[in-house]
Amino acid sequence: MKYLLVDTANLFARARHSTPRGADTWQKIGLALHIMFNSIMKMQRQYKPDHVIFALESRSWRKDHTGSYKANRADIKAKMSVREAEEDAEFWAVYEEFTNWINERSNCSVIKVARAEADDIIARWTALHPNDEHIILSNDSDFHQLLSDKVTIYNGLSNHYITTTGFYDDNGKPVKDKKTNEHKTVGDPKFVLFEKCMRGDPTDHIMTAYPGVRTKGSTKKVGLVEAYADRDKRGWAWNNMMLQRWVDHNNVEHRVLDRYEENRVLVDLTAQPEDIRNAIDEALLAIEPKSKSQIGTHLMKFCGKYELVRLSENVQPLAEVLGKPLVKETEHA
Repeated sequence: MKYLLVDTANLFARARHSTPRGADTWQKIGLALHIMFNSIMKMQRQYKPDHVIFALESRSWRKDHTGSYKANRADIKAKMSVREAEEDAEFWAVYEEFTNWINERSNCSVIKVARAEADDIIARWTALHPNDEHIILSNDSDFHQLLSDKVTIYNGLSNHYITTTGFYDDNGKPVKDKKTNEHKTVGDPKFVLFEKCMRGDPTDHIMTAYPGVRTKGSTKKVGLVEAYADRDKRGWAWNNMMLQRWVDHNNVEHRVLDRYEENRVLVDLTAQPEDIRNAIDEALLAIEPKSKSQIGTHLMKFCGKYELVRLSENVQPLAEVLGKPLVKETEHA
């Protein structure tokens, strides 16, 4: 089976910020919907998925685990002007209408789990279906750690396919790295995860485990490459890095290993707490197939409401993929 896994809020929000300067709220909403639908239609033409799953956000367990997680986003929202706050509310109201439409008018699965993020849902789905193929529709680089011969990522904003062998455009041609002019690659997904746990993630307010750490070390200092290579033996290179201590701007001392393990809980999409993992698994296993009809007609009406002219002129491929119901494991085993 082939599954298209949509990181719904991520794609919708990022599309909003890709609009030309000066665009009004209606234009931003229209472009976000267009990119969402158009990306799904591209996946239908390229991969022909057997079912589409829309993963939604809830208040994250990570915020309970550490209060600083994504705290910067709340600060940004608090600083919005009245006009910006009104636009933000209108934008997310349409997002809610969109997800309700998908849930009520299509045969796609829409999954929301208390205290879980969309990333967690998507990661658990791939873990529960290791023999199936998965295409993750997202702009989030956190998913790079999940890449495998069964998992591909499509970035609907840059129009790039991301695989274990590198980045490719819509025509299947390798994407060049702007700095090296060589084929842009992700590298070893496990190293990608290790590096992010070490460097942290400022966008999510995750502190670095080791400020200023180098990717490749020198004769005097161990780098990430050497520590990663020594991760199983836990020998000199690993301990030389992980047992280092440093002091932050508040004069608080940290041990690299402690910060790394803390970050791993937040970043590693296979390291959710057991209760969260069990709740997600229960929700995923409880999904029931739908049997909605006249999806194309309903889609035409939705496109008309938001003036999605180009999509409304060719809804058949989109209606086809949105109409594919889930086939339960026992049915395709």
